[in-house]
Amino acid sequence: MERLILKKLLNWKNSPYRKPLILKGVRQVGKTWILKEFGKRYYENTAYFNFDENEEYKQFFETTKDVDRILQNLMLASGQKIMPEKTLIIFDEVQDCPKVINAMKYFCENAPQYHIACAGSLLGIALAKPSSFPVGKVNFMQIDPMTFTEFLFANGDENLAKYLETIKTIEPIPDAFFNPLYEKLKMYYVTGGMPESVKMWTEARDVDAMQEALLGIIDAYERDFAKHPNVSEFPKISMIWKSIPSQLARENKKFIYKVVKEGARAREYENALQWLVDARLVHKIYCSTAPGLPIAAYDDLSAFKIYLVDVGVLRRLAQLAPTAFKEGNRLFTEFKGALTENYVLQTLITQFEVTPRYWKQTNPPYEVDFLIQRENDIFPVEVKSEANTTSRSLKKFKELFPDQVKLRIRFSLDNLKLDADVLNIPLFMADQTDRLIGIALEQKKEQTKEHQDIQNIG
Repeated sequence: MERLILKKLLNWKNSPYRKPLILKGVRQVGKTWILKEFGKRYYENTAYFNFDENEEYKQFFETTKDVDRILQNLMLASGQKIMPEKTLIIFDEVQDCPKVINAMKYFCENAPQYHIACAGSLLGIALAKPSSFPVGKVNFMQIDPMTFTEFLFANGDENLAKYLETIKTIEPIPDAFFNPLYEKLKMYYVTGGMPESVKMWTEARDVDAMQEALLGIIDAYERDFAKHPNVSEFPKISMIWKSIPSQLARENKKFIYKVVKEGARAREYENALQWLVDARLVHKIYCSTAPGLPIAAYDDLSAFKIYLVDVGVLRRLAQLAPTAFKEGNRLFTEFKGALTENYVLQTLITQFEVTPRYWKQTNPPYEVDFLIQRENDIFPVEVKSEANTTSRSLKKFKELFPDQVKLRIRFSLDNLKLDADVLNIPLFMADQTDRLIGIALEQKKEQTKEHQDIQNIG
């Protein structure tokens, strides 16, 4: 499978400021595979150490901080060769090895000639503990589920993926590309972006195997809940997790603790929810009161929405059968368009450094699904699950904040177009959002200049 993160990993390898790397990502998102593939492509050899399979390796980090001695012990114990600059050293399953994580400080300071990448599940939880965090001595990288673009490559649709990358102007996409892309996106809603699920579909076209793969991933996540240090939090984490499809099925998708359990209060469940956020199994999106900078300064901390790490996992958790794929727009509109919102949020998180927010007004009710920060601009985003859409909330947002809104963005099943300051992006182009905003802003600038030139001539 072609993963776009390989380019980032190559930049890390070639950087003069390279430090030991910590690759974060949820269980079964492809961390081990991508590091081994990276080593195979760009290094003479790879030295792989798994601290779950070989717990005795941990002792080498407990007895000394001398990196040469640590490496010598690892080589002798494993029979693997390690050469400066030429070997990629992979430390896997390091989440329960604070001494290994802490040793990255000494590799950074005393042995920068060695290329080291660490991976592990629940690293977000492990790194929240102060004892194990080598501040300023490591590079971080996040690997998320496969994007729709990566899904197209895996599915043998490179021509469609490459076509999307060639689009340089905001104008309608021909039906010869639009229609197959629309159909492939429905497939992606079914499989999601977890590599094993994608593999079962793209290689074997086996729906039952794909369903089993997703169920296995969900089971693995649910087993991880038991790893919370406070045993009493385990059932709370599980209840929040299982409530997410119900939360998203409501018209107002604001997270409500009473949906988790009747009479539940925030103070009883907020630690359990934070565990899911730290594990990056869910994304927490705060309500913003205005499109100002820094965006966090305008957060309403009492109002937020929760989305799952992956649209396919959400579909499986919600027990929506894959047969919905054949039923027109049903996948897009099912339980109030929750799959569509989750999909859009999933792709926005990979493109923009700042976590998106959302905006709402209560009386009369208006809601903009997401606010994204691109450089120093805030853009309102509305997600529609159908075609022929109207955007009353986007219109209201523009009325309230006319000076802050350079462009309004709508995702829908309509074709690509720029209508005044509303950029309509077909849902299958969500991966291209950042680039399309740049193109649209340039087009808007040129249109304004042409308009001014005509006025001046007049």
